[in-house]
Amino acid sequence: MAGIKEIRTHISSVQQTLKITNAMYLISSSKLRKARQQLNNVEPYFLKITSTISDILHRSPEIEHIYFDKRTDVAEHKVGFIVITGDKGLAGAYNHNVLRLAEEHMAKVAHPTLFLIGQMGRSYFAARNIPVDGEFMYTAQDPTVSRARDIADTFIRLFRTRELDEVYVIYTEMVSPVRLEPKVRKLLPLDIDAFPWEPRQGESGPYRQMVTYVPSADRVLSHVVPAYVKGTMFGTLVESFCAEQNARMTAMDTATDNARDMLKTLSLRYNRARQAAITQEITEIVGGAQTQENDLPQQRRSKPARVIRFLADGSRA
Repeated sequence: MAGIKEIRTHISSVQQTLKITNAMYLISSSKLRKARQQLNNVEPYFLKITSTISDILHRSPEIEHIYFDKRTDVAEHKVGFIVITGDKGLAGAYNHNVLRLAEEHMAKVAHPTLFLIGQMGRSYFAARNIPVDGEFMYTAQDPTVSRARDIADTFIRLFRTRELDEVYVIYTEMVSPVRLEPKVRKLLPLDIDAFPWEPRQGESGPYRQMVTYVPSADRVLSHVVPAYVKGTMFGTLVESFCAEQNARMTAMDTATDNARDMLKTLSLRYNRARQAAITQEITEIVGGAQTQENDLPQQRRSKPARVIRFLADGSRA
């Protein structure tokens, strides 16, 4: 059994760890609420863009646009993968799941092009000597619309110049507070089936609302689609960030509960060790006292008696 001093040191260490895990839980909870609020603030704008693209495609089914080009004339498509991970661990299996999914999809492509967002992804692929074609040095901890715009502009340029034929983003979606699911989403080219058309109010009857796009539907798409890609990129960044914070909250909550359970066990061991030490001291004291009592009569018997004789006149002999 460990000594009292070692147990006391262990208890102090666990108490410090408990404070850290509890603080990390509170910080992640605050960041999660902030990111969700940020996404909710911009969501109406991107939903309007999506409905506009759906409306153009419905009213101009014959339109052909570069952002919808499947490039069937290319023998081997150049495929780019954007992998979004966190900047640090302590988030359960969050980083591991998205990186494993990225490896699975990259293995299906002969010559994939890899782009990374997040320090954990950089460390993971560097340790396995997997070449990285591009790194966005933005921190994954603070997704913003401006950063999503810069990333989207990069891939729009690569797609338009035919340096990439397909672009996918691999991220983690927070389906529910208890369910995180890594997903692969196609960024470019766009699929027409991804824009179902819903009739506007007043168009379900015999009369249809006339809509004119100026200067042309093609030009409007050239302006609207990049905004849609930026919105999709921002959504994946925020979803990944929210999933990371939720995973960290779960991990820190579990770690805090484990620390409390460990403190209970250590406190019990500490009290038992104290009781054992006190019992041993009392036993030693009682044993020492009994030894002294047993030795005292023997000392008295072994000591020679002193005999004093007196003469008849009363003087000592």
